[in-house]
Amino acid sequence: MSAPTQVLFDEPGPKSRRNNIILSIVSLIVLLALVAFVIWKFADAGQLEPDKWYPFTFAQIQVVLLQGMLATLKVAVVASVLAMAVGVVFALLRLSSKKIVSVPGTIVLEFFRGVPVLLLIFAMFLLFGNEIGSFWSVVFGLTLYNGMVLAEIIRAGILAVPTGQREAAMAIGLRPGQVMSLVLMPQALRAMMPTIIAQIVVLLKDSALGFIVTYQDLLYQVNLIGREYNNLLPTFIVGAALFIIINMIVAGFARWLESRLQRKTTADTETEGLTTAIVD
Repeated sequence: MSAPTQVLFDEPGPKSRRNNIILSIVSLIVLLALVAFVIWKFADAGQLEPDKWYPFTFAQIQVVLLQGMLATLKVAVVASVLAMAVGVVFALLRLSSKKIVSVPGTIVLEFFRGVPVLLLIFAMFLLFGNEIGSFWSVVFGLTLYNGMVLAEIIRAGILAVPTGQREAAMAIGLRPGQVMSLVLMPQALRAMMPTIIAQIVVLLKDSALGFIVTYQDLLYQVNLIGREYNNLLPTFIVGAALFIIINMIVAGFARWLESRLQRKTTADTETEGLTTAIVD
């Protein structure tokens, strides 16, 4: 006899369904009213005049915006790679059984994780800007902060792996370093991939803070165009749309990567089950 199916909530009745429909309609009306109000305010301020939006038809402006997007992606990609490396290193330092290693690692991690990323970028530029320039000032600031956050994410993923995995790996003769690199770390990264990708998206948005150290990213170019053509609001709307497009691309890649890892995990599980059945 099959076990009774458990549900997390009761199926809504006729009254609840009617209330949900009414609430959805009211929410949609409020949202449309809000959009209409914003459009009206834009029109009242003269921000919807054709001459305010006409500069975006210029090829030169489009090239400048494209260059800003590429600069934003460049700093985000480099910082993401370095932050992942820093995250892995400090996760391993915190997991070390030796206090002389784990304690300093924890102190450094908590320090840089507690400092706002804007201050880190600004500090890098003030201290080393003449030597490394604005690009690397932004990269190092983003790396220090997000690397420490990723370290905690990876550490949590490693600790979440069942202890039997470690014990089984040690039982077949693997050294501690091999257990970490071949057994624990791959499983932790696979399990924490959605959280890691979410932090990479945060890093991408934080890259706009490079504007404060005159890094010529998308926000810098948007501000420059808006001041030159006296259309700051339309220009920032266009810039926000471009940032949304970039984030949607990153989110789409994240969903693709997550589904691919899930398929691989399912395939590995089925293969292990088939092997066990054949051996038995």
